[in-house]
Amino acid sequence: MAIAVTRENALPSREALTVARIVKVNHAGEFGAIRIYSAQIAVSQWLWPDVVPTLVEMLDHEKRHCAAFRGAMHDRHARPCRIMQLWSWGGWLLGFVTALSGPRGIWTCTAAVEAAVHRHLDDQLHFLRTRDAELYGIIHEIQDEELTHLSHAEAQIANPSAAQRLLRGFISDITDVVIWLSTWGDSRRMARELRLAREQT
Repeated sequence: MAIAVTRENALPSREALTVARIVKVNHAGEFGAIRIYSAQIAVSQWLWPDVVPTLVEMLDHEKRHCAAFRGAMHDRHARPCRIMQLWSWGGWLLGFVTALSGPRGIWTCTAAVEAAVHRHLDDQLHFLRTRDAELYGIIHEIQDEELTHLSHAEAQIANPSAAQRLLRGFISDITDVVIWLSTWGDSRRMARELRLAREQT
């Protein structure tokens, strides 16, 4: 069983850079989620008021997550993502358009984003387990809450239509691309590490 190291242990520069990129992309992703939910709430208040309380609760979660990653940046010499505007305006546009399509569009968006995020968080947790115990703990706790978002969204879109399946795939792919851009490809390297580790067990 691997033993997680503390922040006092110095990491090789390449690994320290990856840790900084993890914090940076997670902060940006949470900010993007805030923008998605904010746009969806703005539309739903007029068109779909029944979904607003759940969206507001999820938005509160994302704000806390964003603050947690922002607080973790300084000690890891990380700065806000260079493409924050893409996360911001892309997130808002995605939230606005999916909300206009109705509650199933909203939950399809949530399911797509959260499934992609969950996959990347798994990769990050594998990488961080023996490298940064504090950040590992932050992400592990946040992942539990993100999974409740995913479970709720999937429960609302049982038996999705072909169009909804296509939309979910498109949003998931776009999320993967933006994460890749934000980590300079480190997300792919972490996924490869996790896959190899699983093959060896």
